[in-house]
Amino acid sequence: MTNIIYIKNMVCPRCVNSVAFILDKLKISYGIIKLGEVYLEEELDEYTKKLLKEELRNSGFSLINDRKSQLIEQMKTLVVDKIHHSNEVLDIKWPEFISEKLHLDYKYLSSLFSAVESITFEQYIINQKIERIKELIIYNELNLSEIAFQMNYSSVAYLSNQFKKITGMTPSEFKKSTNKNRRSLDEI
Repeated sequence: MTNIIYIKNMVCPRCVNSVAFILDKLKISYGIIKLGEVYLEEELDEYTKKLLKEELRNSGFSLINDRKSQLIEQMKTLVVDKIHHSNEVLDIKWPEFISEKLHLDYKYLSSLFSAVESITFEQYIINQKIERIKELIIYNELNLSEIAFQMNYSSVAYLSNQFKKITGMTPSEFKKSTNKNRRSLDEI
């Protein structure tokens, strides 16, 4: 029987490596580690679970115990994975995608997210997209038209308006600024 544990703040491949290191250090047998999830090969006893919580906390992660928090973390992980760790054009219908992946009604998930996180799920997605756009601007590999296409904006003007609304500056002002004000994905 596979036992799944959910871990908050696993937002990148380095996080997966860090969690694997912690599990190896504690001699906890696992199968697969994905963003936010670890498939354990056996159930943890209370002492080991306490040690794991402590090690995770020391590395900026936390074990998630309740079902609602697990759902929210899964929603966040799906968004981060699609926006930050995929090279595909972001042509996605979030309500259908999230419902399909979590096998629950989108209205329920969206309401739950808003109640717990104090922002809407849609705003969370926008915030993640803006952070990705900042990253793409800094890399300077794509022009704004290509970024708009990659992030599935209908136009450069729409991307620029949303970017300014969130950051207080246009993409070109951001590119010229010396203070790039990027946020860690787990802080969004």
